[in-house]
Amino acid sequence: MHCCIVGAGEMGTWVGRTLADAGHDVAVADLDADAADRAATTVDGGTVPVSPPPTPESTDRFDAVVLAVPIPAVAEAVAAQAPRAEHAVVDVTGVMGPALDAMREHAPDHERLSLHPMFSTANAPGRIAAVPDATGRVTDAIREALVAAGNEVFETTATDHDEAMETVQAKAHAAVLAYGLVREAVDPRYHTDVSTALFEAVESITGSTAHVFGDIQAAFDGAEELAAAAERVAESRGDPEAFATLYEEAGRSGGPREDEETATEGTGSERADDAAGGDRS
Repeated sequence: MHCCIVGAGEMGTWVGRTLADAGHDVAVADLDADAADRAATTVDGGTVPVSPPPTPESTDRFDAVVLAVPIPAVAEAVAAQAPRAEHAVVDVTGVMGPALDAMREHAPDHERLSLHPMFSTANAPGRIAAVPDATGRVTDAIREALVAAGNEVFETTATDHDEAMETVQAKAHAAVLAYGLVREAVDPRYHTDVSTALFEAVESITGSTAHVFGDIQAAFDGAEELAAAAERVAESRGDPEAFATLYEEAGRSGGPREDEETATEGTGSERADDAAGGDRS
């Protein structure tokens, strides 16, 4: 199988390496030609230019085009790069609704698969959310390559995934960043288990790439709701009954869903790209 990876960041390089290890031919396309060259070397593949955009009549076409681009660029990238694909269009951007909408518009007769690795490439293998929108031998082969590399691929829907990302990404990141904005340096001997975990989370997120986390905040709601919750906590100061109500409410919310098995969160030792679901720069 001949695959084109559009996006030569960490995630694109990881996907390309995974497919190459499974015996597939891989080429890389990126606006940064040097990045494409580096990724191609890593995956033992070649490069193709991002522009001019391919056409259905282009001779340089692929069984699958895999988009590993920043979240805001996915719809435009699908529109521009889908003509490269003979059979399948796949994305690993981290937002599924807009990606699949663009695939249905620009690749209506193709196999379509949206994937979101729930880990950083440094911590691969791991869990990968998958929405098989239109399946066939090519997308099946891609999933088989991911599983062969030790990953757990679980099926979901675009709606369920994108709603979940409001909690596990947008709200979680906003909470950690807000704490980072108000924390002060203290003698390490004063730290509790909770404060230590929060300090580590702040360092993890701020040690990554700002635009990755900014893209997540732009794509998913949640920060405003978090701010309103923080205001409720502040207003409960000095009111034991009000605080107790919030305390109990917090303990009840966000528990395991009764309708399905709920996967556990990663450990605090995982780095920031796990929180971001992988770097798509």
